[in-house]
Amino acid sequence: MIMNPILPGFNPDPCICRKGEDYYLAVSTFEWLPGIPVYHSRDLKNWELYSHVFTEGHSIDLRRLPSAKGIWAPCLTYCEEEDLFYVVYGVMNSMNARYFDVDNYLITAKDLRGPWSEPVYLHSAGFDASLFHDRDGRKYVVSLDWETRAGYEKPGVICLAEYDPEKKEIIGYPKRIWKGGTDRGCIEAPHLYRRGAYYYIMCAEGGTGYNHCVTMGRSKQIEGPYERDPENPILTSAPGNPNERHDPDHLKTKYYNQDCGLQKAGHGSVVDTTNGETWMVYLCARPFTPELRCTMGRETAIRRMRWTKDGWLRTIDGCNLAKLEEEESALPAYPMPKIPAFDDFDSPELGNWYYAPRIQPQTFVDLKARPGYVRIRGQESRTSLNQVSILARKLTSVHARITTKMEFTPKVHQHSAGLILYYDNMNYINLRKYYSETLRQSAISVIHLENGEKTEFLNTRIAVEDRPVYLRLTIEGREAFFSWSYDGEKYQRIGRVFDTSKFSDEYCRYGEFTGTMAGLTCADKVKRQHYADFDFFEYVEEF
Repeated sequence: MIMNPILPGFNPDPCICRKGEDYYLAVSTFEWLPGIPVYHSRDLKNWELYSHVFTEGHSIDLRRLPSAKGIWAPCLTYCEEEDLFYVVYGVMNSMNARYFDVDNYLITAKDLRGPWSEPVYLHSAGFDASLFHDRDGRKYVVSLDWETRAGYEKPGVICLAEYDPEKKEIIGYPKRIWKGGTDRGCIEAPHLYRRGAYYYIMCAEGGTGYNHCVTMGRSKQIEGPYERDPENPILTSAPGNPNERHDPDHLKTKYYNQDCGLQKAGHGSVVDTTNGETWMVYLCARPFTPELRCTMGRETAIRRMRWTKDGWLRTIDGCNLAKLEEEESALPAYPMPKIPAFDDFDSPELGNWYYAPRIQPQTFVDLKARPGYVRIRGQESRTSLNQVSILARKLTSVHARITTKMEFTPKVHQHSAGLILYYDNMNYINLRKYYSETLRQSAISVIHLENGEKTEFLNTRIAVEDRPVYLRLTIEGREAFFSWSYDGEKYQRIGRVFDTSKFSDEYCRYGEFTGTMAGLTCADKVKRQHYADFDFFEYVEEF
């Protein structure tokens, strides 16, 4: 069986394509870099983190962008005639007053590990832009044209523009072609496909929350008019077809379906396999109940599909609900390497599973200064939107033990380093070593930032020696707590128990759409040069 989600943790907005026997899947990263992870599989069950589109050396500037802005909904396609991969992505700059100021770009590469071409600006006509390669060689861009005018139906309409590969620009202005396949509203995430005599448009509707779904329409002309699939939605977590076209709220917790193992199912993308199967990848979430908070954010799941005789796409079993388990493909099994639980930092290259908010990790990480350790240079406070030294990986389970061994000697109270559980710059918990002027020596304590309000738990502060110290974060469902040790065997708890569920879209007021990360951090708020050395990083899921 295939167990969903296939990509647990912060892996939203999946887009899948195939080259030969290889399947590639790209997801959103928002303010995190490296940007746009690409996963690889040959059997649709086992996946490896293959590469990223935006790595060290790429000129993409996400500094000062608030949480949940940045790189949205990449579209990954492969053009067989050109033997070329295309990625269309948007950089969301602002959502102030619901204007959604986004710039959409296109880049290409022969190899998904690069090098990538320089970005081509497409337009700013809405988000979730997607590229379609037609049989005659023409190319088209579809996106959601977000409506801002008073008196017009919101949130918007899908628009279409032809792309000229020679001039590297769209032709004319985008044309509105599709208002949706249901009355759920909040249409987004368009993809175009062609099968037989028809063009098919696939969209997400209902908002990327608990009323989310996948819908389709079809037409014999690419500009439409498109007819609705009579059985829309073709995939969802929330059955029915409520009329909420005028409600721009995306979360809609009232549509939580306790009978469905995966919530928020929608934002789909399909691929045909070499043996004639059809599969859809889609985003989903697994909330804590009854609060309906999704600590791991929006994840990626997969569903086997089939085409009917009358030309519509359906799930293989006829049930349009997302499912935790799926029958495996008939493709030959092909195991893939997994992200290691224990990283001793012996490699001269940083593992591709590490991320940093808004800047590339390599700008503050050094693996060569002290072989066998990762040296993290401190920068701004962890609340900053500019240059923060957080080296983190995605939280993929709410049952985990995260441990590191750190060497750090703070000189002034503005120096600190340690372990962090981070949702965004306004929500995190941090077990840190720092210089205490009160104690006149180094100490460890816990700092909690909850929706921008900072609490320093000085009543649990502990004086420590300037020698190696082990730091641990334990997550047991909705409870998270820190502990520390000198020898790595006898651990002492420090600080209180925190509510893991609060690290979520549903609770955090300043960010949305992302997911919780856990990692290493260092700050030097004086000279931006003091550093901490970490001997290892261990992430163990405990079931």
